[in-house]
Amino acid sequence: MGISIWQLLIVLLIVVLLFGTKRLKSLGGDLGTAIKGFKSAVSDDEKKDDTDTDADFDQQKQVEQRQNTTDTDVTKTTDKESR
Repeated sequence: MGISIWQLLIVLLIVVLLFGTKRLKSLGGDLGTAIKGFKSAVSDDEKKDDTDTDADFDQQKQVEQRQNTTDTDVTKTTDKESR
């Protein structure tokens, strides 16, 4: 029913004979690099999610940016009119 240790060793021997140790080593290194990259990306996303703010705060920030832009436009218009 289950796979014995001898069956696993035979399968491993066949894989090593087919692909060679160098190719298996490079494949293992590539797989390890891919897993590290994936973990790094997931942890970066989690950190990014933790630093996100409330929608209310974002909305207030946008309103303040619009007000600053409007104030700047009014100042530019006043400067042009005074010239």
